[in-house]
Amino acid sequence: MDAPSEAPEDFPHIHHVKAIGQHDDLLQAMREALVAHAPDLPLEAFSVRVSGGGKYSAVTCSLRVDSAEHLQAIYAAVQEIDGVMMCL
Repeated sequence: MDAPSEAPEDFPHIHHVKAIGQHDDLLQAMREALVAHAPDLPLEAFSVRVSGGGKYSAVTCSLRVDSAEHLQAIYAAVQEIDGVMMCL
């Protein structure tokens, strides 16, 4: 899955990355995947929702993105997390 293409003048900006899937601790996995791309993210940058049946969870992270390449690297890192079914 390719990250959305954006014009250079659209950067930097705050971007919301969401991962949906089945993972014992998707929040921690997402934090670990993003530390190389945004090392100073506070816990408040993340939000978690669990499905009604508790089978799936969704983690959204709001972070500063500096370029299209940076955004693509972030999406690639999140998509590598075991159990992630969708990345938005």
